[in-house]
Amino acid sequence: MSTLYPLKFKTIYKDKIWGGQKIRTYLHKDFGSLPNCGETWEISGVKSDVSVVENGRLAGESLADLLVKYKDELVGKKIYERFGNEFPLLVKFIDANEDLSIQVHPDDKLAKERHNSFGKTEMWYVIEADPGSTLIAGFNKELTQEEYLKQFNSGHLTDVLNKEDVKAGDVFFLPAGRVHTIGKGLLIAEIQQTSDITYRIYDFDRVDDKGNKRELHVEEALAAIDYKHYPEYKTKYTPAKDETVHLVSCPYFTTNVLDFDKSTDKDYSNLDSFVIHVCLEGAYELKYNGESYPVKMGECLLLPNTVDKVELSTDKGFKILESYIE
Repeated sequence: MSTLYPLKFKTIYKDKIWGGQKIRTYLHKDFGSLPNCGETWEISGVKSDVSVVENGRLAGESLADLLVKYKDELVGKKIYERFGNEFPLLVKFIDANEDLSIQVHPDDKLAKERHNSFGKTEMWYVIEADPGSTLIAGFNKELTQEEYLKQFNSGHLTDVLNKEDVKAGDVFFLPAGRVHTIGKGLLIAEIQQTSDITYRIYDFDRVDDKGNKRELHVEEALAAIDYKHYPEYKTKYTPAKDETVHLVSCPYFTTNVLDFDKSTDKDYSNLDSFVIHVCLEGAYELKYNGESYPVKMGECLLLPNTVDKVELSTDKGFKILESYIE
């Protein structure tokens, strides 16, 4: 019998040139003396920023060490066979006080060739949006690489980008290769492949506090970009109370949203995967094996593969993202 249990990790806070204050004011997470907080990394196996357990007898141990020690008990048999001692997902909260740079991420093949890394397919769930907020996902028409470069070099790249009006509850799936940016005024939960490779295409000519522009990766991005046009960029789903609502499925993750006003049971025993809960609203206690694990807005929980039947107990309701790998 595995001795693993639901795991909480210490939040990793990152200040960014475009970051704001909503991590503190909206999610009630204290980022200390940082001037702002653009991202929190909640569950991370990225080598430069590996998450450390916060709760229980494994407190102080890193996610990387747990994976070496517990292998498929932690992540599931098929996942361990596929990824080995690399934890496959990265979970973040992102607060954009200004527009992020226009960027793209490589797929697995290109990332392996160039960086010996995974690619970066990701999804966004919009937690909160200032009135009039927008984001960019993909192109508004089909392009060739030559047409793209012509737009870019003439300073008119933004003319061919697909801009979306955004409100709380919107979901965007961003396969590797899709040009994108998070717009000013958005607070987002992000589920993504474990990768920190970003090709920055355009940064609105911004400079840092030393007057330097950020590095661009115009040439590197050319082979990574998907130049196709798609009829829909926003993920369509029908919100529903007190049931599991499917949002996104891809080879890298499946994500559902649970918007519950009452307590509920979840049975993960048929799933050969870990499960991640990302709490977007409210609070609940996850009950497992006679123990209780409180979770509130802005917190995440990693349920190892050996954690199967759990109760989500709540007085006032909760909204969570539930992610795993099928």
